[in-house]
Amino acid sequence: MSETVTAVSDSDFESQVLQADTPVLVDFWASWCAPCRMIAPVVEEIATEMGGKVRFLKMDIDANPGVPQRFGIMSIPTLIIFKDGQAADRTIGYRSNLKGDLTKKLESLL
Repeated sequence: MSETVTAVSDSDFESQVLQADTPVLVDFWASWCAPCRMIAPVVEEIATEMGGKVRFLKMDIDANPGVPQRFGIMSIPTLIIFKDGQAADRTIGYRSNLKGDLTKKLESLL
């Protein structure tokens, strides 16, 4: 994790994500997932650029199986943007122009 992207767990998901007063992007990942490692620097870059307007969190699905099951996460990486306690957008997998797509989605929710 870093200063801009921090970890969230099953136990603090409610307070960190669903009760947040700003949009929150949660990166659902696992250490063994190669595409997850490809997405990580993209998420870090967006987090640095968007400053305090959006929170950026990562959830290790192996250590925290409850929330991924609750939100029907079937493959990783999955990025879900939450706003006002609800899942507002979902992106699955790595692709070209991921940064541009995510930035546009996040800015539309501000």
